[in-house]
Amino acid sequence: MRTDSSPGPLPAREHLPAKDAGTPVLDVVIPVYNEEKDLQPCVRRLHEHLTRTFPYAFRITIADNASTDTTPLVAARLAAQIPEVGTFRLEQKGRGRALRTVWSASEAPVLAYMDVDLSTDLNALLPLVAPLISGHSDLAIGSRLARTSRVVRGPKREFISRAYNLILRGSLQARFSDAQCGFKAVRRDVAQVLLPLVQDTGWFFDTEMLVLAERAGLRIHEVPVDWVDDPGSTVHIVRTATDDLRGVWRVGRALATGSLPLDRLTRPFGDDPRDRELTDVPTGLARQLVGFCVVGGLSTLFYLLLYGVFRQFGGSQVANTGALLVSAVANTAANRRLTFGVRGRGGAVRHQAQGMVVFGIGLALTSGSLAALNAATDSPAHSTELAVLITANLAATVLRFLLLRAWVFPGRGPYEQSGDRTYPQPVRPHHTDPGEAR
Repeated sequence: MRTDSSPGPLPAREHLPAKDAGTPVLDVVIPVYNEEKDLQPCVRRLHEHLTRTFPYAFRITIADNASTDTTPLVAARLAAQIPEVGTFRLEQKGRGRALRTVWSASEAPVLAYMDVDLSTDLNALLPLVAPLISGHSDLAIGSRLARTSRVVRGPKREFISRAYNLILRGSLQARFSDAQCGFKAVRRDVAQVLLPLVQDTGWFFDTEMLVLAERAGLRIHEVPVDWVDDPGSTVHIVRTATDDLRGVWRVGRALATGSLPLDRLTRPFGDDPRDRELTDVPTGLARQLVGFCVVGGLSTLFYLLLYGVFRQFGGSQVANTGALLVSAVANTAANRRLTFGVRGRGGAVRHQAQGMVVFGIGLALTSGSLAALNAATDSPAHSTELAVLITANLAATVLRFLLLRAWVFPGRGPYEQSGDRTYPQPVRPHHTDPGEAR
C-alpha cells in the first residue's frame, strides 16, 4: 500500500462552481462488462435527464471492463454521437478498478457512478451531488435501507443486503446505512487522497472507500432512493459475498494495527478528529474483541454447566432455555462492564431488555438445532446434543457480538460517559441525513 506519495491533509471545503461554461462539474462513470443491450438506452436516458435537470456542465464516462461482446462498439458509437459522452477501455475486469482508473484521470470536481441497469431512480442524482458541489459533504451515497426509500426486490437479496450491513456495523463500526447501492459520488479532492488507500478492485471497493472515509471523519451524505431490482443481474451473489467478507477482515485488521494514515484525510472543518483527545478507534475494537471472547468463553462454560444441571430435571429444550436465559443475563452484564466499558446503573434495564431480544435470537438458533437433531434421530446421545449445542452457540456468539456492538452498545469506544465514569469516544463521522445515521 503506497502512502508516502499521498497528498497532505485536505483543505477546507468550498463551493465548486464551474470554471467556464465548457468545464464539466460532474463526471458520471458507468462501469460495464458485456452490456451491449443495456448500455445505449441507459446512456441516452441518463443524458436526457442530466440535460433537463442538471444546472452545470457534465460528462458521462463509459468504463468498459474488458468486455468480450460488442459493448466497446456501442460505447464508441455513443461517444461519437453525444458530445458529453466519453469512453474508457480497461483490459481487466473489476468495478473498483474501473472507478479508480477513471476517477483518478478525471478533472471534474465531482465524481459519481451508477450501475448500467439504472435500478436507482434518476431523480435522486441531483440531491446526491448537490451537497458535494456546495461543499457541505465529502462523499454521498444512495441508500435503499433508508426509512423513506421505496425498494422492489426479492426476499433473498433483501436479507443478504441487511445482513451484510449488519456485519459492517458490528465488525467495522460502520454508520452508513447501505454500502453496496450502485449510486455514489465523491469530491475529486477527496478522491485524490482517499483512492490510494483503497486496495480492492472489485465489488468491495465501495465499502472499503466508505469505511476509510468514515473513520477519517469525512462527511457522508445519504440520499433515500427508489430502487427496483434488476432480475437479469449477472452478479454472482455467493462469490461476491465471500470476497466482501475477506475485505471486511482485511480492512478490520488494517484498522486494528493502525497501518492506515487516515489523518491525511481530515479537514479543518467542523468536527475534526484531530481535535479529539483520543482517536484510537482500532485499539478500542481490538480491546472489545478480546473482552468479548473472554466473556463469551466463560459464558459458554457457565451455560454448559447450567445445562447439565437443568437436564437432570427436564428435557433438552427446557434445560437449554433455562441455561441460556440465566447465562444471557450474566453475559449481558459482563459485556456491558468489561467489553464495552459501561459503568453505573444508567441504561442497565434497557441494555438487559435488548439483551433479551438477542437472547431470543440465540434461543431460536439453538432450539432449532436441537429440533433438527431430534427429528434426525429418535434418541441422540448426550455427547451429540452437546456437540450440536456448542456449534449452534458458536454461531449465536458471532451474531451476538454484532448485535451488541451495532445495536445494544452502538458507538462505545474504550471510554465513554456513562454513570459515574468518563470514557474516551471513537471518532464519529458526520451524516447529513440524521434520520439515517442510525
